[in-house]
Amino acid sequence: MYEYELQNACLKLLRDMFQMKPGESIAITCDTESNMEVVDATAQAAVMLGAKPLVIKIAAPRDCGKAGDTDMPMKGLVGAVKNCDAWVEYNNKWIFYSTAYDKIIEDPENRPRYMNLCGCNPELIVRNIGKVDNNLLNEFIMSIAEYCQKGKHFRITTPAGTDVEFDNAPGRDYCIADGFVRKGEIKMFPGQISWSPVFESINGVIVVDGTITPPLGAVKNSIKFTMEKGYIVNIEGKGTDAVKYSEWLKSFNDPNMYLAAHLSYGFGPNAKLSGDIVEDERVWGSTEWGFGNVGPQLTSDIPGGIPAVSHSDGICLNSSVWLDDVQILDKGVVVGPTSEIVNLAHKLGK
Repeated sequence: MYEYELQNACLKLLRDMFQMKPGESIAITCDTESNMEVVDATAQAAVMLGAKPLVIKIAAPRDCGKAGDTDMPMKGLVGAVKNCDAWVEYNNKWIFYSTAYDKIIEDPENRPRYMNLCGCNPELIVRNIGKVDNNLLNEFIMSIAEYCQKGKHFRITTPAGTDVEFDNAPGRDYCIADGFVRKGEIKMFPGQISWSPVFESINGVIVVDGTITPPLGAVKNSIKFTMEKGYIVNIEGKGTDAVKYSEWLKSFNDPNMYLAAHLSYGFGPNAKLSGDIVEDERVWGSTEWGFGNVGPQLTSDIPGGIPAVSHSDGICLNSSVWLDDVQILDKGVVVGPTSEIVNLAHKLGK
């Protein structure tokens, strides 16, 4: 599928976004659940650019992040990836937030530049990279991020029932998936802005009505989280989804799995709710809440981040966002904070 378009999208990924140079090495990691068409097309694109691909395929771990540590070939994986210039991750049971990941990225001055493309398939890559104006998206993403970093107090609501408030942590870096991966940078799939607020300031209700991964994927019924001082204190909802998710959290016996690790904006112009978390968390106008492990890239003021056994992401669709009483989103539509930002959204087709 997409054998012509996929090659072009992967070439764009490495040439324009990673800015791969002849002679550079790139680790392409995957597991036995990964889409090998995407892996092979990326390796071919690297060769076309004169770079040196190193494809590393492992047996899919039992779970994601640190919950999969015991199944990962830790020493070999860390040694191989850490010594490459760049790293693209296609693992379905992701290495991201595992102990191996922590060891690979621990030194900001000596680590591969990284992009998380976990679980990507050809359609997702073609639609969200091949068919998007990366420079225009970069301009929009950076404008929104710059504005939000300067603010203090947020409120977010959704038609499904989300109503949560929190404060920015002064001086704490935002993780901006602006479509480019420079030396030493850790980036997510393009079309997202993520940050960790002042944890104890997060209070209210978060209602996930899109997907929550792991362990469920698309939810059949919304899951309502009551938040107090940054932690989940109650989980409820119709059907079995809320019960299954609650049992999954309890199974780790780790209090930090209940921590609201980060918030993210979804700003992927072509993203759609597909059941794949990499795309789902970029659905335009959605907000995403991560629970559990907090990576060091999200807490520049807390060396090493806040560890937890695993990490999960839940999508809240059609979000309305206010920052210091200025509205940015209205049920998923960009309405501010400036006419220039609104116009950029229109140019992206939104």
